[in-house]
Amino acid sequence: MNNPLLDMHGLPPFSRIEPEHIEAAIDYLLQHNRETIAKLLENNNDARWDAIITPIEDLEDRLSRVWAPISHMNSVADNDALRDAYNACLPKLSNYATEMGQNPALLDAYKKVRQQDETLAPAQKKALDDALRDFRLSGIDLPADRRERFRQISEALSGLASRYSQNVLDATHGWSKRIDDESQLSGLPESAKGLARQSAEQQGLDGWLLTLEQPAFLPLMAYADDRNLRREVYEAFSTRASVQGPNAGEWDNSEAMEEILANRHELACLLGFANYAERSLATKMANSPDEVLGFLRDLAAKAKPQAERELAELRAFAKEQHGNSDLQAWDIAYYAEKLRRHRYNISQEELKPWFPETRVVPGLFAVVERLYGLRIEEKTGIDTWHPDVRFFEIHDAEGRQRGQFYLDLYARPHKRGGAWMDDCVARRKTTRGIQTPVAFLTCNFSPPIGGQPALLTHDDVITLFHEFGHGLHHMLTLVDYPEVSGINGVPWDAVELPSQFMENWCWEKEALDLISGHVDTGEPIPDALYQRMLAARNFQSAMAMVRQLEFSIFDFRIHLEYDPARGGRIYEILDEVRQQVAVIQPPSFNRFAHAFSHIFAGGYAAGYYSYKWAEVLSADAYSLFEEKGIFSQEAGDAFLHNILEKGGSADPMSLYTAFRGRKPSVDALLRHNGIGKAA
Repeated sequence: MNNPLLDMHGLPPFSRIEPEHIEAAIDYLLQHNRETIAKLLENNNDARWDAIITPIEDLEDRLSRVWAPISHMNSVADNDALRDAYNACLPKLSNYATEMGQNPALLDAYKKVRQQDETLAPAQKKALDDALRDFRLSGIDLPADRRERFRQISEALSGLASRYSQNVLDATHGWSKRIDDESQLSGLPESAKGLARQSAEQQGLDGWLLTLEQPAFLPLMAYADDRNLRREVYEAFSTRASVQGPNAGEWDNSEAMEEILANRHELACLLGFANYAERSLATKMANSPDEVLGFLRDLAAKAKPQAERELAELRAFAKEQHGNSDLQAWDIAYYAEKLRRHRYNISQEELKPWFPETRVVPGLFAVVERLYGLRIEEKTGIDTWHPDVRFFEIHDAEGRQRGQFYLDLYARPHKRGGAWMDDCVARRKTTRGIQTPVAFLTCNFSPPIGGQPALLTHDDVITLFHEFGHGLHHMLTLVDYPEVSGINGVPWDAVELPSQFMENWCWEKEALDLISGHVDTGEPIPDALYQRMLAARNFQSAMAMVRQLEFSIFDFRIHLEYDPARGGRIYEILDEVRQQVAVIQPPSFNRFAHAFSHIFAGGYAAGYYSYKWAEVLSADAYSLFEEKGIFSQEAGDAFLHNILEKGGSADPMSLYTAFRGRKPSVDALLRHNGIGKAA
């Protein structure tokens, strides 16, 4: 069979990839890799990097480059045939990874290179040290029967994560509500009604179609005057993939969640850890569960009193100004938006005309060009998975190509919700030269409506900057070894540093003048509006912080405290955490955890705390720019050379102190959030 995945040079040929190509390509590559590695290790006494590691890198790089577009298309262009092919490959890839991780001859070869090759650069030593750690975490030291059990668990977890994620996707797209009376949409801004009208037209329907995709859900919760409608949509959203709500039991994740926790716990115990939280920390900056929970609870102690005051103010406002003395979960965003407008005369919707995509995207590029001396240019004629996808190249001040990326901004059917960066191609040095890193940058913003460019909320702009920060970390690396280039080899609780760091420029007038321009006039945000934005920046910031801390502590505790005799106790623990940390108690039907994909289907298991952990780093890092100027060349060069270019080639705290001249302090995070140090 003529298989484009096996005849791939350069970028993926998306338009030529068919579901029937996928399993055949993966089967071929896995068999080829197994045979080649076996021959390589046979009677091989050459302990040089180039004799052992480089040939293995070649094999793993090809496999990664073939799997990257398959995995990505499964997230952004889902269909039954593609899903079946993707799921058929997951156990094969899991078993291959376990097999390599438990290969004693391979371990022996890595040990010899680490001990005997005297030409190793520091990045190579770090890559080998990480690999030796990962051999142990793959169960190589276990007796044969336990190694086999480890393989079985790893395969099961791969399938369970995919099942969980697909249930969330199906549940999200499995609910909609057609509206034929526009009065039901009272309060909704024209852009939200336009999106609902467009969604109906795309389905061949009259009227307006409400969905659970973020660009539809968020405005409805914040602006719809019809309280019953808000409740109905809130219930549909908060019960996705569960036994509650309008589609109860249809895509239920309950069993998958219990199985995921049980399998993770057993896997951790096989490796000698007491629980999966300890296993998670084996590859992170944090040293112990006590350190993580102490960090989170300390932040909660500082934030909760202010969060309680913020909620009390909201309750009083809803009662005094609007006669609502029974504030429910589906009322919070609605009255918060009214209070924000009442207090600061500003709303997310009011800001949208100032952030057309046609100004925001070039403005984002201008910001990073000023920070790091880069030039970003669009390249047309690139094969993509959807007509809306654009492609760009990054060159540095010397004209060297540093990276390429796909930009997929809009929500649409068959596309997973949220926003993320993923790697398509990793940087590495080959016999043909440097392999350019390529990134996928994916968001779910409202698409263009009625002939206008897409209009973004300021929150959307922050999301775009966040994901682009991840992308810069991947693309600007100068590390030549893929195991530690870009985000590879970076501890998960440090990987959010470059992304959260980039968000800060969304609040600076000098940067906003680059990224904003009224959709009709092109004028940048007026100073009076900017001052209102700044005044409202920390509106309910403590409520937002305790919500993130609730997620983080819940995630860590269900992995730390798992007991096979008692099961996951998922909602029991979540309720305990909410009693301790949260200020808003959701209704009994809420099944938030059933769609918490970050921890059940993503990379954040016992690691969701990483957002707050890395936010300490990012806020402290940005304080240098506050001191020296937000476009300081000196500060920009320091961040570029010490953080972005170094990837995972060194200990993250060493890299951070080289950049900042000291270890980070939590003070900047609290200051940026307007939260006092004392509880």
